[in-house]
Amino acid sequence: MPMTMTEKILARASGRTEVGPGDNVWVNVDTLMTHDVCGPGTIGIFKREFGKNAKVWDPEKVVIIPDHYIFTSDDKCHRNVDILREFVREQGIPNYYDVGTKDYKGVCHVALAQEGHTRPGEVLFGTDSHTCMAGAFNQFATGIGNTDAAFILGTGKLLVKVPPTMRFDFDGEFPPYVMAKDVILHVIGDIGVAGATYKAMEFGGDAIKRLTMEERMTVCNMVIEGGGKNGVIDADETTFEYVRARTQKPFEPVVGDPGAAHVFAKRYDASTIEPTVARPHSPDNKARARELGDVRVTRAYIGSCTGGKITDFINAAEIMRGRRVAVDTFLVPATTEIAEGLRTEKVGGETLHAIFEAAGCKLSADASCAACLGGPKDTFGRINGPEVCISTTNRNFPGRMGSKEGQVYLASPYTVAASAVTGRITDPREFLQ
Repeated sequence: MPMTMTEKILARASGRTEVGPGDNVWVNVDTLMTHDVCGPGTIGIFKREFGKNAKVWDPEKVVIIPDHYIFTSDDKCHRNVDILREFVREQGIPNYYDVGTKDYKGVCHVALAQEGHTRPGEVLFGTDSHTCMAGAFNQFATGIGNTDAAFILGTGKLLVKVPPTMRFDFDGEFPPYVMAKDVILHVIGDIGVAGATYKAMEFGGDAIKRLTMEERMTVCNMVIEGGGKNGVIDADETTFEYVRARTQKPFEPVVGDPGAAHVFAKRYDASTIEPTVARPHSPDNKARARELGDVRVTRAYIGSCTGGKITDFINAAEIMRGRRVAVDTFLVPATTEIAEGLRTEKVGGETLHAIFEAAGCKLSADASCAACLGGPKDTFGRINGPEVCISTTNRNFPGRMGSKEGQVYLASPYTVAASAVTGRITDPREFLQ
């Protein structure tokens, strides 16, 4: 039976020659990730169910990354990190990236990739819905709850229902003013936030193959906003170059079989995609940026796993260089590696940091999730009132970035940067053409 990429990965992980949509299979887990928000709950369930002195199935396969509520004076948040530290010491877990140390990395999804934990053909679970980002590396990667994560800690396995696969092909070439964020917002706008419920979203076509690794990560990051179980992209030399530069561990990519069944398939002419915005309060509330020129914004935000990677900042700097922002503009690098890149990467002979500083942006010194998930009242960039924010983050539900009175428009780094300069939602073509 011909199988899709997702089916092939799950078949291999479950020791079967083939699986199909709807099959329930026990899969062997290659990597489990948790962080400071869900980690303590996961640890508590693990100890309750397996015993106070129980050992995790494989310390080498557990990755723990505090990243959400860490740069705060909130004692309860500090206690969460203390629980992670105690557990890491008890279990001898080597892959722990502790805040306040030289090992700290930043946002878990980007840090997983940068530290070589995202490898083709493998199974990655994480206690965060945007774990699906790692599907860009030809993985089966998805978010799970604390109970499932605790079970994996004790057994290294999880019962998974094989999802049917939706296929999205982009033929040709994306225009130079279009970014991956525009692409995935366009798709979510087409299918709706429930359109891919418990389905794999498979992306292909010439235009997808031309995307950088970071742009592919953006596409897969937001499949959960379409309801998807996971996102996945073919591995190629772009994938291999990125992964091999970060790990020496062997891996075996998968390729979907010709004739594999898809429950939905759609082809796009990549050249027709335009700068796209998701209006409040849903990621599928799609509009073209050029249609929203009368919407005034009070702040702009560039950051998160979706929009805080180095290529995101490079693209934003192309527009901001030599200009001043008209509204409060907050910049938060996703990882410490990216934070360093802001001081070394250049656009037009100037470092990104110098460009943003001259533009009047507010740069966070710390890499983290920051305002993407609202967080404590002292979270950097948090919306504290009826702001109108245009953001590179992935969700715009009421209260997502803080105040329930705030309005959040989702857009690409190009569109956010252009809008920051004008003070209104702006199609980046006003600056790029």
